[in-house]
Amino acid sequence: MTNFKITIEYDGTPFSGWQVQNDCKTVQGEIEQALSRILNQSVRINGSGRTDAGVHALAQVATFNAETGIGCRELKKGLNSLVNGPIVIHECTRVDDDFHARYNARAKEYHYHILNRQDPCAVGCNYLWHIQKPLDMDAMAACCDIITGTHDFKAFEGAGSPRSTTVRTIFSAKWDKRDDHRLVFKIRGDGFLRFMVRNIVGTLVLAGNGKISPREFRTILEKQDRNRAGATAPARGLFLVDVLYN
Repeated sequence: MTNFKITIEYDGTPFSGWQVQNDCKTVQGEIEQALSRILNQSVRINGSGRTDAGVHALAQVATFNAETGIGCRELKKGLNSLVNGPIVIHECTRVDDDFHARYNARAKEYHYHILNRQDPCAVGCNYLWHIQKPLDMDAMAACCDIITGTHDFKAFEGAGSPRSTTVRTIFSAKWDKRDDHRLVFKIRGDGFLRFMVRNIVGTLVLAGNGKISPREFRTILEKQDRNRAGATAPARGLFLVDVLYN
């Protein structure tokens, strides 16, 4: 048996998320079907984590075991020719038997894209959140400083989140301006709860709209008060951009 590691880019728009589900089109399901055809055996892949319906990835990582003499180059080529939907395998390598895409991950980085102007866009609307009212970047930057470090993020947890603890460490969180209207929230941490990034973004936007202050943002975090936090930001603006290993 060989342990393979693949790096995957996908547009999450047509998928019901990463994880295999009955009667739903998922990224994991499409890749497993293609692998099973190529290798003529049942294959189960393990992703570094789940992305929800509509969320995109530039560098999702997955591992799987298979008994085959097919090389990595041929396997990658075959996968890209057979996989259905907007999915591209960028890398396929052999790794140690004990390497696991999820359990060996040390950090992940997500980016969230916002178009902040009066008019929406026609091209690229599936990859950002359009917000018309000008956002206060200084207030949102102050809130980013508050979430950096190790905290209990229960206030930003989605219902049904599979976890043993809601404590996470955020290594960095910041806003970048691509131009006068395009904003990117960049966050890197050791792990994320279900909807955590989107719930943080929704609450940051509350601060950007002047509906809460950075002090109130801190209180929401410390009191673990999901009811006072912002609504979940739309999935279409979120990208998994990197998974880091030792």
